Amino acid sequence: MATVQFDHVFKIYPNGYTAIKDLCLDIRDGEFLVFVGPSGCGKSTAMRMLAGLEDISAGKLSIGDQVVNDQTPQQRNIAMVFQNYALYPHMTVRQNLDFPLKMMALPRSQRQQRITDAAKKLGLEPLLNRKPKALSGGQRQRVAMGRAIVRDPSVFLMDEPLSNLDAKMRVQIRGEIAQLQRQMGTTMVYVTHDQVEAMTMGDRVAVMRLGELQQIAPPQELYENPANIFVASFIGSPEMNIIRSQLYKREDGAIAVEIADRHFDLDTAVVNRYANLHQYVDHPILVGLRPEAFYLQNSSTDNYQTSNHQPLKVTVDSVEALGHEMIVYFEAAVAKVEGEDSGQSSASDLLPDHLSNNSQTSALIARVPSAKGIRTGGLLELAIDTSKIYLFSEDGKAIAHQSSAAF
Repeated sequence: MATVQFDHVFKIYPNGYTAIKDLCLDIRDGEFLVFVGPSGCGKSTAMRMLAGLEDISAGKLSIGDQVVNDQTPQQRNIAMVFQNYALYPHMTVRQNLDFPLKMMALPRSQRQQRITDAAKKLGLEPLLNRKPKALSGGQRQRVAMGRAIVRDPSVFLMDEPLSNLDAKMRVQIRGEIAQLQRQMGTTMVYVTHDQVEAMTMGDRVAVMRLGELQQIAPPQELYENPANIFVASFIGSPEMNIIRSQLYKREDGAIAVEIADRHFDLDTAVVNRYANLHQYVDHPILVGLRPEAFYLQNSSTDNYQTSNHQPLKVTVDSVEALGHEMIVYFEAAVAKVEGEDSGQSSASDLLPDHLSNNSQTSALIARVPSAKGIRTGGLLELAIDTSKIYLFSEDGKAIAHQSSAAF
């Protein structure tokens, strides 16, 4: 096992393109860390630098207490599992597992013991004499993992290993990978564009955008306390609704926020959560509403029963019926910010590029329990649970919480 440290690491290609910008990241010994982000965000480049497949332009990369900038992949004692499995088609499963051990010049008895142990962990024992063409996609992925396990590396690297599997198999294999990592206790770095994989597998998740680390935290921390509107909209499905608004202070001292031409008193827990919130009164802010913050006006939700807020009366644009719940798309009189856009703008100019200043209405998303009366083109009354509101400053950064100075 080993720690991994990215110390102000850059990757700049000869044409001047900067793929990784000042990456500072410590991965703990035995930790399962997941890099996640949209295509082109730099997550795979970071992993390839760790593997030694990409040169480092600046900064230091350490595995354990050793700087590995100039070491070859073979010298780093890492093992990597790729998206395409990379199995030798003319070899049996046993021979595929044995091949990297032969390259390490291990004695035959030691090789056989490692193969037996890996096959037992991965359920490959009945398949050892088959060739890859006789295996399913999930079985091939297990063999690729087994070929990494037998090497007994200091760090495991996995680059979108489940992309070629169907949805049911992905769920099964990702559970097996997480369980295997816990059993072995080996440091594992996993790259994916799928936020569900990231949230369900990693001890911590590192969210990347345009080569920059946006936030690193345990999965639930990312969901509950996103550092900025990009993380807020990227983590969570469907994505968070982020709209432009303003804070007001009522005569009785309550702080309210404007949403679709209505003023909603902020829940006391929300007011207490943010540090120096009164500084933002009468100033423009960004308000985040996850789809589950909306609920039906005639539901038995306690928050609605105790509030004096007028519900939003909307026309349903479309509905996704998912059995136990529905995803409802509707228009509201708000200016929406698309925080997840991964275009060419930098983090600092994200807002002006995507803010719909001239729009009278924007499309919002609500997640509600299934109900017979919800249909495309129908009218719906939605209330808002103000305890589930997120607040961001105009530059897209989360307003600081009482319990933490910054993210």
